[in-house]
Parts: sequence; structure tokens; C-alpha cells
Amino acid sequence: LFSGRFATPREQRTRVTFDDVAGQYEAKKEVAELVEFLRDPERFARVGAEVPHGVLLMGPPGTGKTLLAKALAGEAEVPFFSTSGSEFIEVFVGVGAGRVRKMFEAAREKAPFVIFIDELDSIGRTRGTGLGGGHDEREQTLNQILAELDGFDEKEAVVVLAATNRPDVLDPALLRPGRFDRHLVLNLPDKAARRAILAIHARKLPLVAISDLDLIAAGTPGFSGADLKNLLNEAAISAARRQAKRITRDDLQEARDKVMMGTVRTLAILPEERHRLAVHESGHTAAAYFSADADPLYKVTIFPRGRSLGGTHKLSEEERHTLSEDYLQAQ
Repeated sequence: LFSGRFATPREQRTRVTFDDVAGQYEAKKEVAELVEFLRDPERFARVGAEVPHGVLLMGPPGTGKTLLAKALAGEAEVPFFSTSGSEFIEVFVGVGAGRVRKMFEAAREKAPFVIFIDELDSIGRTRGTGLGGGHDEREQTLNQILAELDGFDEKEAVVVLAATNRPDVLDPALLRPGRFDRHLVLNLPDKAARRAILAIHARKLPLVAISDLDLIAAGTPGFSGADLKNLLNEAAISAARRQAKRITRDDLQEARDKVMMGTVRTLAILPEERHRLAVHESGHTAAAYFSADADPLYKVTIFPRGRSLGGTHKLSEEERHTLSEDYLQAQ
């Protein structure tokens, strides 16, 4: 009736906990309250407290929204059901609404329970913008979700988490108190969080020196948790390609360059073209070097990578949350 996914027995044995979520300290603190609610809902009911049944996770792709939802279920040791908003949408009107009803019925029967809906914006967009006079399949599905969230008894130990990268397009009715009224923002990790994320993903990797992760954490500003996991995987692939038994610093740095700049391409470049590329990148390099407020130079190359024939790359030495006019002009 619906194509979401319950956690398998194997996944329940190797459950995800908050120890598997690095960084995101504020979000974990907020979610920890829900763990206590799922474990002992009567304790909250005795003092008249109503714990939010709907929690909206917002943030860029790869920041750990799904992982945090799994950690909530793992910490509370309750069943976990994962689905995507797009899985409710069908050609036939009413099918999606029926799937929503069945999903919430199953959750109430198995309570305490955690439901996770990824890509909520695919069904939760503001109503009145669709075809069919506002009665299309997507809007009926959204109406059913709103009705189910309103129908929770305050003692029912069911928590619905949803994730989106586009909170600005969500219908206001989804965000009002009693529905998704707790909003958690998951940001891109800072240097310390990146180091912690790398440590988690590197636990089973044969690194030559664990201190190499400090250099990678410092040199990957703007990377998400998913980017860092991919970087370590690329480094492991590089080591396997060399038939090496351990991952070196060179493997890690090559993987970082591959993720940041793309794969090295083999092109037959004429000598005069190569000279033109060198002059061009030298201009970028000189401008960056003599601009006091610009980020420090990291690497200059005239080897084609990704979609570019060359590149001058800079790395920030500090985490920036606001940008000054001098910095922007230097950049």
C-alpha cells in the first residue's frame, strides 16, 4: 500500500545512535528531548506537557538530516520507518492520501514509533498552485498529512520527522503549532565538526597516520558530512588502485582535489595553448598573492580537471559567517 522502508532486523542490530552523528550539537540536544518522550510518554502526560509530534529538519544536502532521524529511533530503541515525499504521488487521485492513512495507522498500532519523510517539499508546497482547481493528487496527499498530524492524541508516542532543503516553499499550514512546530536547522560543519565526522567515517579505514585527518579537516571548508564521507571513500579507492594496504596523506589530498576540482582529464593540448593557460592562471595567482585580504593560495594547476582546463584555488584559513567589503573586493 505504501513503498516506504521499515528498518530491517540487521539494521536494528547495528542501530544508529547519537555517537554516529558528529557536530550538530544543538540539533542533537533538541532531538534528545524526543527520545525521553518516546521512552516514557506518561512522564510528560502527568504534568500536562505535550511533546511535539512533528519535527522539521532543515539544511543543505548532506548535513545529516536522515542520519539524525535514524539516531533518534536508535537512541529510543523504537521502530523506524523511512519514506520520501515523492513516493506518495501517483497519477490516480486519492492513492497518495490512502498511503498516508495506512502509514499513520501502522505507526499508531506499533507505537512508540518514528516516521521519517524525506524531501517534504515534493508534497508540502503551498497549496493553490497546482492544476485541477486545487484538487490535484499532491494537494490531497498534503491535506491528509495535515489531518493526520492534527489527529494525534497527546499521549500517543509517535514522532514524525521530515527533512527539506527548501523550507521557503512549504505550505504555512504545515508549520503551525500542532504540526511541524519544532524546526531544527542543520548547518554545514565547522573545522572541529569536520574533524569529528572524518574520525567517524575513518574508524574502519587503514590510515598511515590519523593526524592526516587534521589537515583534511582544515582544508575542506564548506564540505558537508556526505562530502567528507565521499572524500575518504575516494582516498580508499586511490590506495586500492595502487594496490597499497594503507591510505597515505597523498591519497587523502588527491581525493580532496578530486572532490573539489574534478577528475584529471587527459587532453591533447598544444604547446601554445598550454602557454596561454599558464599565463592566464599566473594572472589569477599574482592577483591573489598581492591581495592582502584574499584567501591564501592552495594550488595552481594547468592540468585539466572536471570542466576546466586549469585553475587557481584558494582555501580560507578561518570559518567565515559574514563577509566584509574588503574581503569581497579582494576575492
